[in-house]
Amino acid sequence: MSAPAVHEPAVHGRGTVAVGYDGSETAQQAVNWAVSYAADAGLNLRVVHAWVWPVFTKNLGPVKGVAGSGLRHSAETILAEGVELARSAAAAASGTRAADVEPPAGLSPGEAGPQPTAEDGGPEFPSRGRGLGDGATRTAGPGTPGGPAVEGVIGTGLPAPVLREASRDARLLVVGSRGIGAVLGPLAGSVCLELAGSAPCPLMAIRRPRSPGRPVVVGIDASSRSPGTLAEAVRLAEVLRAPLLLVHVDPLGPRAAEEHGRHAPLHGQELLDRAVDDARKSAPGLDISGLLRKGHAASRELLAAAAEADALVIGTHNPAAGPGNTVSAVLHKARCNVLISR
Repeated sequence: MSAPAVHEPAVHGRGTVAVGYDGSETAQQAVNWAVSYAADAGLNLRVVHAWVWPVFTKNLGPVKGVAGSGLRHSAETILAEGVELARSAAAAASGTRAADVEPPAGLSPGEAGPQPTAEDGGPEFPSRGRGLGDGATRTAGPGTPGGPAVEGVIGTGLPAPVLREASRDARLLVVGSRGIGAVLGPLAGSVCLELAGSAPCPLMAIRRPRSPGRPVVVGIDASSRSPGTLAEAVRLAEVLRAPLLLVHVDPLGPRAAEEHGRHAPLHGQELLDRAVDDARKSAPGLDISGLLRKGHAASRELLAAAAEADALVIGTHNPAAGPGNTVSAVLHKARCNVLISR
């Protein structure tokens, strides 16, 4: 069979949503969410699997005489599953059955599309992923009419570094809130937190499917990074077609301005009103409102405000220093999906 067409990358001319996939239920939720978002935002999709075993062992090849064995084959199977899940979800999202999508040359209707082989760089897996090292491979296929093109990437290494590299040119990185790197057991929960402080693009941690009609909630403050966080929230609300609620947690007492005089920072209702005005100017068709909450524990107040939200958007004040206490607490306790802006 002739080699299938491969896009390098498959997202030429369009932005990319990268999503981590390890075969777990939470990773499946992340892929479904990412497909829906990519379709609505006019972006393409990159499914990424981290092949961790070379970090721990050199015994990667198949067992002699046992077809379909070997750790490399297992990783390729997981990636193929994730890519097929994405393509099927894209077909469903566009109202087209997967079987009706015209397959690549050499495939009959209903086949899964190009599958990776055990030979790195083999005829069905012809290109290596840029920026992912010698152990990375990439496969791509056509998108569903009206939906995102889907490509798959295997990167060798631990999940967080692999996902960072695979999302360097992405608009958004999507991960399940748990489960990425399931073979690592208890360590898997740290992957999302590590990416929150180091991802090269905004990070979306998925806890549940999209909830149409529920708001996007964003935390805003007086920091220099807050306008960027607000811009990400506006963009997310527009794509999700959701109302946007701006929340400011004011830790200062009512006499703060009196105590600090002209040096008092912009805070409270004044800061919130200004942010709401800015958001409405940037997205006049969006339903935007504001909520002022008092308290010193920002994470607790934001979580309370987002109890019925579809997504909560927060920023990191100093990404170089890690996610910070507020982001860490929100990721551990949020019931909704969480977007960490960069």
